[in-house]
Amino acid sequence: MTNRSMHWLLREPLLHFLILGLGLYVMYTQFGGTDAAPRDRILVDEVELTRLSEQFQRTWMRPPTYEELRGLAEDFVKEEVMYREALALGLDQNDLVIRRRLRQKMEFLNADLTDPEPTDAALEAYLQANPDSFRRPPRFSFQQVFIKPQREGDDSSQRARALLQRLRSADPASVDFQTLGDPTLLPPQTERASPREVANIFGNDFAQTLTQIDQGAWSGPYASAYGLHLVRVTASEPAKLPGLAEVRPLVERDWSNERRQEANLRFYQSLRDRYTVEIQLPDPNPGAQAAQLDQSVSRP
Repeated sequence: MTNRSMHWLLREPLLHFLILGLGLYVMYTQFGGTDAAPRDRILVDEVELTRLSEQFQRTWMRPPTYEELRGLAEDFVKEEVMYREALALGLDQNDLVIRRRLRQKMEFLNADLTDPEPTDAALEAYLQANPDSFRRPPRFSFQQVFIKPQREGDDSSQRARALLQRLRSADPASVDFQTLGDPTLLPPQTERASPREVANIFGNDFAQTLTQIDQGAWSGPYASAYGLHLVRVTASEPAKLPGLAEVRPLVERDWSNERRQEANLRFYQSLRDRYTVEIQLPDPNPGAQAAQLDQSVSRP
């Protein structure tokens, strides 16, 4: 080989790369050893197998067989491999679904660490501070006689008033009110219904009227979307705030949700304080700004 060829070879970048690679290989074999642990290791140990087994048992109500457990372990390895490779490729970046999921996991983690057990005193105070959330609605028991409107050759209002006089003059315990009036699919008697439940059957106007009817005597007629009704309220229960023992699960749920929201807000604020945040919002009224600029330019 001539000196010129040798000089060209020494300047060849590929040769430099091969020499560097050979040097790194020698250093690895001499100092790193052949027993070094692999760079990416996936360990499915007893703890992980127990977790997989318990998850299987919660779903299928029995422990997995040996082969099923092996399949669970292989599926876990596959998931872990794909997860790590996706991270290596940066597939987690700029993904809205992943960002929101990670945000939820941070909030759940904070909730697990900060969610205290409520005391009876705390729940009672919450119940008294939020009575509208737990107050039970009034309830009504009533009877009704239906008069169909616009029956041919008949005045429904006049017929309703005649039936009302008949009901008032009779003993409420002995009169068979269900045989009076016109046939209907509406229930002749309703027990302990809330205004919302009454509205679902008879309509909102009728439910509102029912709350203003005195108990015990027949009265009416009252209009609904179906026609006219003669009504006798047999019992009524006012709205009331129940005791803690009656609604403890509901109070505890709402109390815990409120505490969790407060804890998440404090947690987020403590994290946000670590950052310098700059939000460059657009001008909310760009037209006015442009008009002001035009005026300043047009001035002599």
